[in-house]
Amino acid sequence: MKKEFHVAVTGCDFAEGTKENPFRTISKAAKVAETGDKVIVHQGEYREWVKPEHSGYSNINRIVYEAAEGEKVIIKGSERIQSWEKVEGTVWKAVLENSFFGDYNPYKEILSGDWLIYKSDVYRHPGDVYLNGVSFYEADSLDEVKNPVERTGVVDIPWTQKFEKILHPEQTIYRWFCEADDEKTTIYANFHGVDPNKELVEINVRKCCFYPLKTGLNYITVRGFEMAQAACPWTPPTADQPGLLGANWSKGWIIENNIIHDAKCSAISIGKEASTGHNLCTRTHQKPGYQYQMEAVFRALQIGWSKEKIGSHIIRNNVIYDCGQNGIVGHMGGVFSEIYNNHIYNIAIKHEFFGYEIAGIKLHAAIDVKIHNNRIHNCSLGTWLDWQAQGVRLNNNLYYNNDRDLMVEVSHGPYLIDNNIFASDYTFDNFSQGGAYVNNLCCGKLHLTKVLDRSTPYHFPHTTEVAGTAVVYGGDDRFYNNIFVGGEGIENSGTAGYNPNTASFEEFVATVLTKGVGDLEVFKLTEQPVYISANAYVNGAEGFNRENSSYTNKTFNPNVKIVEEENAVYLEMNVESDMLEIPTQIVSTETLGTVRIVDAIFDDPNGNPVVLDTDYTGNTRTAKPVVGPIEGLKSGFNRIKIWG
Repeated sequence: MKKEFHVAVTGCDFAEGTKENPFRTISKAAKVAETGDKVIVHQGEYREWVKPEHSGYSNINRIVYEAAEGEKVIIKGSERIQSWEKVEGTVWKAVLENSFFGDYNPYKEILSGDWLIYKSDVYRHPGDVYLNGVSFYEADSLDEVKNPVERTGVVDIPWTQKFEKILHPEQTIYRWFCEADDEKTTIYANFHGVDPNKELVEINVRKCCFYPLKTGLNYITVRGFEMAQAACPWTPPTADQPGLLGANWSKGWIIENNIIHDAKCSAISIGKEASTGHNLCTRTHQKPGYQYQMEAVFRALQIGWSKEKIGSHIIRNNVIYDCGQNGIVGHMGGVFSEIYNNHIYNIAIKHEFFGYEIAGIKLHAAIDVKIHNNRIHNCSLGTWLDWQAQGVRLNNNLYYNNDRDLMVEVSHGPYLIDNNIFASDYTFDNFSQGGAYVNNLCCGKLHLTKVLDRSTPYHFPHTTEVAGTAVVYGGDDRFYNNIFVGGEGIENSGTAGYNPNTASFEEFVATVLTKGVGDLEVFKLTEQPVYISANAYVNGAEGFNRENSSYTNKTFNPNVKIVEEENAVYLEMNVESDMLEIPTQIVSTETLGTVRIVDAIFDDPNGNPVVLDTDYTGNTRTAKPVVGPIEGLKSGFNRIKIWG
């Protein structure tokens, strides 16, 4: 029999949990709610870590946690501190017994793990300090708290051209520092004339706000909450991946209509768990992280990583902001999921720490994942699809004011990128092969890189079963009906980086045969084919030198602008009439063909053909569609509502 439990700040955990006699904590309801039950939480602030203990059984027999309609419910991983003592000047300290934190002290723990990079001899903690809801910066020393100055540090990153040097301008002078021994933890903070005992000052205490300790708790819905201020750890793909809110290696969660912010690292996690590997490279230095990540895939298969047991989550209509690492993160646990209508911004812009696992959305093994209609801006990286991005479709998303909009790494396809607006100065890093880019607006740099020293898995279509591994030769990509916009200081803003590639599969095979007798070395010497047609290149952008039916005007500047007005966003751009006359066609599964390595086609997760006959706004395209994501573009000035 399905039950309805109620929680209120006026309640009692020894009550019945009815509307008339509610529980006091969500955690109490989480202990008793079974499949089919609903937990309704009433207005107020709940400082707790909710750890669901029971699973839903199916999509129609869920456990639902929701904020009462029209009521504001906040779950916080922090505690308010009102025991500050003045040290000197505007610097105060709070001395806390370690027992205050229980078994997890965010001021004794440090952020650590695979692919995390620090400045020399400087570490960061998962804790944080907030004044009236705004987070401080962690200082390198107590002296820096006492004598704050604006500073710029430089970190040398041995990675891509983009990351050779990262500047860390810290424009705020609100900083904190901590010291901890076996008995007490002391937190110092500079409040600059504010009395912290009279204002709202909070510190991170709990690792998560809503996250089960057990795996395999399926079919849970979380809706309508605000969640904030959790001391989440660093979440690489080779470790346990807890977020402020997350599913912990389960199936069928729905996370919707929430406001989630101020996770020290990751806001929403649909990632892996610890038994398949937990920071073994950092802990043992026995093998590269790459090798442990490969092993994690096969360990996951041993414990039942499959469509029947893992993934198929829905993450929609959430607002996610002010997090240090990711808005949404996951390795393998997010397969077959759908992520849409989320507004994600201000991710990893404090630059307190750096690593190779940072983005608004960062997914490994995004098999058959659908990512669409999201607004992602002011992030260090908008979306990063890494390893095994197979069957994923990224469409109708809005990106702007990011350091980079998109990165696809060491994947073999097929993956589909269509009808997106990439309005930042750096559109994407392509460290992969087997992708299709159709009807996008690309306003920045395109960076192409082969990866011949890391062989990564690919799968039998629409499954988690590994079919083989391969290196990234570069190419086997498709570009149709896109608009590429260059600009001052923007290099490689079109498809000219593919000029060395062959232009058809037949040419590729013929070239392989000219290399003589051989095996792997012959393929390494032959550039993969690319399929590029009917794109527009303006304001300095350059196209593939063997492209058919393209349009190029290096001097025409469309003056693309993303304009925010209240809750709406508009695209403004100028269009030349000749851009609208390119002989395009509707692109489909048949048009896109078969990717070479995986030997798979661009179909949907159910194996049905894909036809790209609608645009970014949902309008039906004509038989000869307009280039770019908006079918309604017209000659001259355009102003189109694209969000809100």
